Amino acid sequence: MTFRESGAGDALVVGATGFVGRWLTAELLGRGRAVAVAVRGGAGRGAELRGWLREHGVDDQGLLVVGADIARPDLGLDVEDRERLETVRDVFNAAALFRFGLGREEARRANVDGAVNVARWAAARPRLRRLVHVSGYRVASDGRLAYPVPARELDALYRRLGAYEASKLEGDAAVRAVAEETGAPLTAVHPATVIGHSATGEAGQYIGLAETVRDLWAGRLPALAGSRRTFVPVVTVDHLARFMAAVPEYDEGAYRAHRVLDDATPHLPELVGLLARHLGVRPPRVTLPVGLVRRLPRALTGVEPETLSFLSEDRYDTSSADALAKEAGLSHPPVEDALRRWADRLVADRFGVRPGGGP
Repeated sequence: MTFRESGAGDALVVGATGFVGRWLTAELLGRGRAVAVAVRGGAGRGAELRGWLREHGVDDQGLLVVGADIARPDLGLDVEDRERLETVRDVFNAAALFRFGLGREEARRANVDGAVNVARWAAARPRLRRLVHVSGYRVASDGRLAYPVPARELDALYRRLGAYEASKLEGDAAVRAVAEETGAPLTAVHPATVIGHSATGEAGQYIGLAETVRDLWAGRLPALAGSRRTFVPVVTVDHLARFMAAVPEYDEGAYRAHRVLDDATPHLPELVGLLARHLGVRPPRVTLPVGLVRRLPRALTGVEPETLSFLSEDRYDTSSADALAKEAGLSHPPVEDALRRWADRLVADRFGVRPGGGP
């Protein structure tokens, strides 16, 4: 069934070629939904996504690929694609620029301005049922910013957190403001660190916690930053995709927010120790307080400063996500097994380094 032929041609995934987006697209297609995906880069990126879906046994007959640019208020859609997307009811925004060391304006273009453009486009859909916006678990824990954020407060936020996390916080506030202004029904999904598929370990994203596993494997992790109770929760990408696909079926009302993470994730030293035993390498010998690591030169520690705010002992309220998951018949796969499979796949993939040394 094609997108046009389907009476339920109503799901649009923005950011469908990214790590979360492609698994969400596969999940929606697997549920028999006709899915449009907005991609930047034309037919080549669409063909690459179709190839990935077919390699994973997903029928892509219900898929429509449209060229789009979230940097533009109308998403850069041509007339024909605008007409094709009039039937869209559910808009999933999984587009983001995830990288540490970003410049402020570079991060804001994608994570703030782009998120606002998607939200306004979704709000204008005549049949909109739900806008599902992907953010992050630390964003949800930081309280609510008032948008637009006063300049002095915004400057302090970017200095304190770095461009990536600050732009995600600002983007979350901006999308909530658009939804309140336009009346668009919004669900913010705040996932933890997303690891590979629970059955195969397949990831495709190699920064953040994956870099810790890389350094562990390479024998370059003599010490951990944090404490024995540092909690860096994870969620498998397949559980997250199933959860997101279920959101429009179960969420009602103007605004909902869910932290999606496995509360059974071991504390960070235990998690790293588990993977060290599995991989047959030596675990870190000491744990250093975050405040100390922050004061030491990066050349000495090898730690990206922007990652330090994630090294917290905080625990997170997952009650709303747990309730939706229960209603939808979903449960987290065993986290320790998933972590081991993910680590194996990271090693097999050489942590994303292609032959010749490039990423």
